[in-house]
Amino acid sequence: MIELTRPRVESAVNALKVVLTLVSPADVAVRSFFRDHRQLGQHDRAFIAEVVFTVLRHLRLLEQLAGGRAPRRLALLALATQFGFTARELAPMLAGDEQGLLASAAELDSSRFPAAVRLSLPDWIYERLAQRFAPNELESLAGALLQPAPLDLRVNTLLCSRDSVLEQFRQEGIRATVTPYSPVGVRLEAKPALQRHPLFLEGKVEVQDEGSQLLAYLVAPRRREMVVDFCAGAGGKTLALGTLMHSQGRLYAFDTADKRLANLRPRLKRSGLSNVHPQLISGEADARVQRLAAKIDRVLVDAPCSGLGTLRRNPDLKWRQTLESVTRMSAQQAAILSAAARLVKPGGRLVYATCSLLEEENDSIVDAFMQAQPEFHPISASHVLRAHDIPLDTGERLRVFPHTHAMDGFFAAVLERHA
Repeated sequence: MIELTRPRVESAVNALKVVLTLVSPADVAVRSFFRDHRQLGQHDRAFIAEVVFTVLRHLRLLEQLAGGRAPRRLALLALATQFGFTARELAPMLAGDEQGLLASAAELDSSRFPAAVRLSLPDWIYERLAQRFAPNELESLAGALLQPAPLDLRVNTLLCSRDSVLEQFRQEGIRATVTPYSPVGVRLEAKPALQRHPLFLEGKVEVQDEGSQLLAYLVAPRRREMVVDFCAGAGGKTLALGTLMHSQGRLYAFDTADKRLANLRPRLKRSGLSNVHPQLISGEADARVQRLAAKIDRVLVDAPCSGLGTLRRNPDLKWRQTLESVTRMSAQQAAILSAAARLVKPGGRLVYATCSLLEEENDSIVDAFMQAQPEFHPISASHVLRAHDIPLDTGERLRVFPHTHAMDGFFAAVLERHA
């Protein structure tokens, strides 16, 4: 049971004042707040983070109840409506009209609100999803996006087995299960301080959502091949690819941000991989990219996207993204896919993926690419996964969602260049 104290509530309100500016990603803003308030203990920080992310998840509904975006009112309403604290438990924290605010919220029938308000989605996102999903399924999807995500780990099978990881967690009293689909995934029931855990420090596990793990199996790199992770970021999928290659061959990790690649380096050191080559590039036309034209066996394009499939983890994205930003990203995605395709040698494989739920970032990009580049033909994602004994059939293209697969929303298309 969460211990409710006035200082904790006040600290959560102050953190919300920073986060709700939406100037930076919520996790970055929360970490910055904690750096500025080093006196906060571990349990205080856990409480503050939970309140902040709960408010972000349910922001539109809470704003409706609060009559605006005042951080204190939002925090109190979240504690009452989402955490289940009673009026008696909250009474010592209240001042002015706040008792009446909570009483009014308790009496209000939120089912009368428009669906987009009740499900805390901006109208433009709700309308986009309503074009694709039937009403009942949209309710299920949006409801799942309002829930916190579990903590998924990928086992580094170069250093240990999944069974050995599960056994170590069992001995430590940490409840863990295998993921439903990924052969190397482990799902934790709670969220321990993993960054100080020996399994993490020794490179035996990495934090990675199960859906993200599956992308490596779609690329399906082999030993001694040349492979490119075109938008490597901090390298979670790069490390998964390198493991599937048994640290043989050559794996390039391209990214345009040195800071993201810097985050890859300590992970790479822990992993024990020796075949990964991080490369900072200026863009799709970089000379490092051009000199690999038609030489690469496998290319993964995990394109920069709206990230709306990850709202369980990053609820601020639905308030920070706009139609305009998605339009800009769609143009960028098309350009990146076209540039990455030039690297693929005849007979090679190209995988395009996003963690978006929007058609304009997914099927529309792939369909336009295939029309412009007929030398690429589709391969069934389900068939590729079946070859790895992964029992997941979403059709020719991978589509997974939190409400049906208990993982983040991911899209992927597998293409091969005619030999």
